[in-house]
Amino acid sequence: MRKLLKLLGFVFLCMLMVGGVYGFKFYHSFKDTVETIHEPVEREQPQEEEPAVLTKREPFSVLMLGVDEREGDQGRSDTMIVLTINPNNDSVKMLSIPRDTRTEIVGSGTEDKINHAYAFGGVPMAMDTVENFLDIPIDYYVQVNMEGFKELVNAVGGITVQNDLPFTSGDFNFPMGELHLNGDKALSYSRMRYDDPNGDFGRQERQREIIQAVIKEGASLSSLSKFPEILEAVGSNVKTNLTFEQMVDIQKNYKDAGKNIEQLVLNSQGTIIDNIYYGLVTIAEQKRIQDELKSQLEVQTDS
Repeated sequence: MRKLLKLLGFVFLCMLMVGGVYGFKFYHSFKDTVETIHEPVEREQPQEEEPAVLTKREPFSVLMLGVDEREGDQGRSDTMIVLTINPNNDSVKMLSIPRDTRTEIVGSGTEDKINHAYAFGGVPMAMDTVENFLDIPIDYYVQVNMEGFKELVNAVGGITVQNDLPFTSGDFNFPMGELHLNGDKALSYSRMRYDDPNGDFGRQERQREIIQAVIKEGASLSSLSKFPEILEAVGSNVKTNLTFEQMVDIQKNYKDAGKNIEQLVLNSQGTIIDNIYYGLVTIAEQKRIQDELKSQLEVQTDS
């Protein structure tokens, strides 16, 4: 069963932005964890620009990959999120790319579902494909094993959400009202969409609520005692090309941006091609999203 949760990697990034106290109180443990999860990426596609320089407070982008890994199989990036962070307007814009979006898979010479890029060529091909689809530079990546989401929720002691739609998902029943969720329940809560009258939009709203709850719990002073468990969950389930020094720069130079987060929506039309379901994005819709992200990153927009 696929486990989808939007922006687990973003939880990690936001904890750096809002939870700088950890970097000082647990400096060495934090640094050791970052060194464990650091994994540089070599991309075959020539890059037009170098990654943003975080010490100079340049806008930058991050591709978040939520990967459902299986034994003997690299897995697919069933969750793909692009974050664009701008310290000049203190904002973050995040775009969730539906996994069924049909596009060119850069490096394979085919058109396919965008989440197949990771299956075909790992992080490098995923970054190249998303960069081509959105026509913006992708500076960094954070890859998360989606099973790790449960560990992170449990590490912060569970989360509290306000549920507006009673439903059953998996083995759990979610009544209306305030709910306290452990890791297993949070995953199940985030996945439901078929019984939601708002479909994917309703699921995205629940995912965003969970993310905010994890950030709130993880950044609270009460979580200081749980910090070793949080670091263990991160170290076991996250990979990134961000270095420790770059993460420190994010906490120092970009933390105010984490207080202003806007979610963008990419509209697509479902269709069947050769008995396979795809989400088709019109040229006009693709350009609309590209222009908005380019503006956020302060890169040139095509006229």
